[in-house]
Amino acid sequence: MAQPAFSSVKLPGSLVEQARRAAQPLRRSVASQIEYWATLGQIVEHTGLSVQDARAAIEQYEAAAAQATAPVSVEALTKRLLAAQARGTLAERVREVVRENQSRAQ
Repeated sequence: MAQPAFSSVKLPGSLVEQARRAAQPLRRSVASQIEYWATLGQIVEHTGLSVQDARAAIEQYEAAAAQATAPVSVEALTKRLLAAQARGTLAERVREVVRENQSRAQ
């Protein structure tokens, strides 16, 4: 008997909500976001990342997420945009998003 392509699983509501928030700016579905995270987890396991390295990475991610949720002034946002524009990363990221959206539309 063939395995179905998709299966239902129970996940904590907090994880689903985190995935929903993370998926929105990237225009992913909640399921796609969780699949993306699972893929990253598999890669980390297969590369032999140590527990200490993983904990450090998680702490850095959580600290950055905590800062991202803090209110940001218009001045701070303007500085970040101007810095990204000066580095050329703003235009490159816009091009990447446009390419991703175009490929999804096809």
